[in-house]
Amino acid sequence: MAEPNTTGEERSRPDPNEKLVKVFDSEQEPEAMVVKGLLDSAGIENDLASASLLQDAFPGMGGMIILVREEDAEKARQLIAESRRAVPADSGDDDDATEELPAQA
Repeated sequence: MAEPNTTGEERSRPDPNEKLVKVFDSEQEPEAMVVKGLLDSAGIENDLASASLLQDAFPGMGGMIILVREEDAEKARQLIAESRRAVPADSGDDDDATEELPAQA
């Protein structure tokens, strides 16, 4: 039997009927997009969603969450933790471009 024709975006998102767990949340959408890209590049299917139903009425409020399949959660959390450790420590200059990411659930 032929598989249904799905786009790359549909293949990279977990089935909503599966048990999904939150591995990351952030008030900043750009930060969440970076983490989503990290998980995508590692082949971990994930879903970026608004943390609040008010997001449509008040953009920027409520933050973003990333959900993954339960069986992928530990690997996803390890990748996120490793990427945080890879961020260079503050070298003492005033360059704000290398901020350390805040701790997440």
